[in-house]
Amino acid sequence: MTQDTALVSQFFQIHPDNPQARLIRQAVDIVRGGGVVVYPTDSAYALGCHIGDKRALERIRRIRKLDARHNFTLVCRDLSEIATYARVDNTAYRLLRHCTPGPYTFILRATSEVPRRLLHPKRKTVGLRVPDNRVAAALLQDLGAPLMSVTLIMPGDELPLIDPYDIRQTLEHDVDLVIDGGYCGMEATTVVDVADGVPLILRAGKGDLAPFEQ
Repeated sequence: MTQDTALVSQFFQIHPDNPQARLIRQAVDIVRGGGVVVYPTDSAYALGCHIGDKRALERIRRIRKLDARHNFTLVCRDLSEIATYARVDNTAYRLLRHCTPGPYTFILRATSEVPRRLLHPKRKTVGLRVPDNRVAAALLQDLGAPLMSVTLIMPGDELPLIDPYDIRQTLEHDVDLVIDGGYCGMEATTVVDVADGVPLILRAGKGDLAPFEQ
């Protein structure tokens, strides 16, 4: 599915506590078909696409006006999926088990399963997270793969868009689907680098920082 000026995004209202299975399946079909979707997380709305879809990734870059150095996050359904895409030692595993699902992004050494375009060019690391949001969890479970994601912050803005109707109006010709999953906040995730074994907070955001402080 390519970007088209005639494109008008679909708009699904999905219940934040009891996501409708039919709408989740339709949303996953859009992702699998090369679509770009707006979906809720436990920190803010995000733009996402299938992990293997380079064209959809480039569409997200254009929407956000991101350069090639901007790091995307792999949003995963659970800790075992994280272990497919990152090298997780015992110390990191205990930390992730304690903090997932939750509003944290973890920087870890990537495995060969991660597309090269998503890696930090020098360190070969990747950001991963497991959101504590039922709509996102249902999407990821049905998709059976991570979503390549970035927070939905428009160029020139400092804060993410939070109103699904504003999102629809702003992006109706740029994305394939906007999911209204209710209010999910605007505070960024806390980013923690655990690639070298010792937790290092790179960005203090939503969530308790105590597990990462020495």
